[in-house]
Amino acid sequence: MTLYGPLRGATGTKTVELTLTPGDEEGSESNTPPTVGDVVRAFADRYPRSRDQLLTEDGEIRPSVRVLCDGEKRERSEPASGELSLFPAMRGG
Repeated sequence: MTLYGPLRGATGTKTVELTLTPGDEEGSESNTPPTVGDVVRAFADRYPRSRDQLLTEDGEIRPSVRVLCDGEKRERSEPASGELSLFPAMRGG
């Protein structure tokens, strides 16, 4: 996974390896592939310093967080596959 913006500070690197296999997500059926939302939440769990940049206080993914899978934008409910790029919530103008 390639990271952008302040997420690099949360991990200390530009890329991280984060592998979820079908069934890793809480409440998931064993053969259902993880969604983009599952990956973002797993990343925030592994790197707690990124949590405020990715999730709201309620644990929902912030609307301005963007995820690309193999260079194409994916919605939170879509399956996550390939090489992911994670862009945190941006502030300012």
